[in-house]
Amino acid sequence: MELWPAIDILGGRCVRLFQGEFSSGTVYGDPLEQAEAFVAAGARRLHVVDLDAARDGGSPNRHLVLRIASATGVPVQAGGGVRDEGAAAALLEGGVARVVVGTVAVERPEVLAGMAERWPGRVLVGLDHRTSAGPDGAPRREVAVRGWTAAGGLELEVALGRLEGLALGGVVVTDIDRDGIGAGPDLAGLERVLAVATVPVLASGGVACVSDLASLAGLGAGASRLAGVIVGRALLSGKLSIPEAVAACEP
Repeated sequence: MELWPAIDILGGRCVRLFQGEFSSGTVYGDPLEQAEAFVAAGARRLHVVDLDAARDGGSPNRHLVLRIASATGVPVQAGGGVRDEGAAAALLEGGVARVVVGTVAVERPEVLAGMAERWPGRVLVGLDHRTSAGPDGAPRREVAVRGWTAAGGLELEVALGRLEGLALGGVVVTDIDRDGIGAGPDLAGLERVLAVATVPVLASGGVACVSDLASLAGLGAGASRLAGVIVGRALLSGKLSIPEAVAACEP
């Protein structure tokens, strides 16, 4: 299970949001400095998100993302506002190893298919979801779009089914309700994802300690195991160190 330390960029600064709320961010300083600190501590790869672009479109922090990719010397997967082939090309041809697309996967699946065909294995889909009660009262996991500011109208399982047959690098499944609060990952929900997913799965949201990583590493059976985990606030706040996390994920 690969460890992907997360760096989210908002207004040119490294931040972590609370359950995706842009008004509740904690600032952790310069994104490049934080990236270099993670790598110096032993991180083997990085997950970088342009939050401004995710919410508003455009590429306000792309220069920072590319600087991180060029300066750190480790594979970087980047997301946030990647809604067409031009945006994907700017990142992939600029030095980023993989891109994560979210909104376009829900709203324009034909564009996602074109990206996957053009860059097989280098495009991942981000399915960020919130849980609410459905019409029958049962829990419903609905995918969010546009930087988590809007509902995408698709249930998580339906969105996962759309990915079958595409040459994707994987799917990033984020539980927004748990993101940034250290409440622990949704193990039962991730097991359901592993049971139906046809591409590698990366988990995001809720990791607070080494035991959370151990629980994630033990999910599934056989080939149906998590390919990776994205960890943000726990690493930035110092609750979890890079060496501890690497040892738990990649012994």
